[in-house]
Amino acid sequence: MSRSTQQYKARKAEDDEALRLALIRLAKQYGRYGYRKIAKLLRLEGWMVNHKKVERLWREEGLQLPKRHKKRKRLYHKDSSIIRLRPQYRNHIWSVDFVHDKLSSGRPYKMLTVLDEYTREALCVHVRARMGSADVLEALYPLLLKHGKPDHIRSDNGPEFIASHLQDWLTKVGIKPLRIYPGSPWENGYNERFNGTLRREILNAEWFTSLHQAQTVINTWLRQYNRVRPHQALGMRPPVPETLLQSGP
Repeated sequence: MSRSTQQYKARKAEDDEALRLALIRLAKQYGRYGYRKIAKLLRLEGWMVNHKKVERLWREEGLQLPKRHKKRKRLYHKDSSIIRLRPQYRNHIWSVDFVHDKLSSGRPYKMLTVLDEYTREALCVHVRARMGSADVLEALYPLLLKHGKPDHIRSDNGPEFIASHLQDWLTKVGIKPLRIYPGSPWENGYNERFNGTLRREILNAEWFTSLHQAQTVINTWLRQYNRVRPHQALGMRPPVPETLLQSGP
């Protein structure tokens, strides 16, 4: 009998079913994660598996694959210098922005999001029914005490951010403002990306009845975002990994 007529019969790995169940469990727990983030979480649980196998199982289970977004081109001056100042170290640049949503009663509310652009750590999501420049200052002050003073704060040209008393206070403490060009939200891209993640994973998935409930749920998600959620820009590492927190003083 010719050897070319003989074939090995494929055998299913014994741990595939256990891996499949673990993948489904994490996909249910972190509904908006793609297979790459799930693969990283599986490896943290002790599975010796690469992203290709996770992708195959992901497809076989019919789970949603993340869509790739087309990158925007960088903006340049005539002298070819990049307009947007890039973060170089922790507390170099914080970015701030507002997110709007409604409670189940239809009552609108507002959230101030603050992000360290270098570490990608979300410093806070401040929830209020209405928010002016005084509320922005109230949210920023405890962050300065906890994390230290940033060199710059990047924002749009909203009236809450350009108010004279807020700008005077920032100048007194030595923080320089960075304002994006009107109609160019991509210049505040780090914060805009975080706001999109906040809306997909929390605001579009939860239905809040009160501001207190919204703040409590968002704070819980914020801890998971900073300590567990893998970030591609950080080599699939969270901004503040739980292992570092446990090993600290």
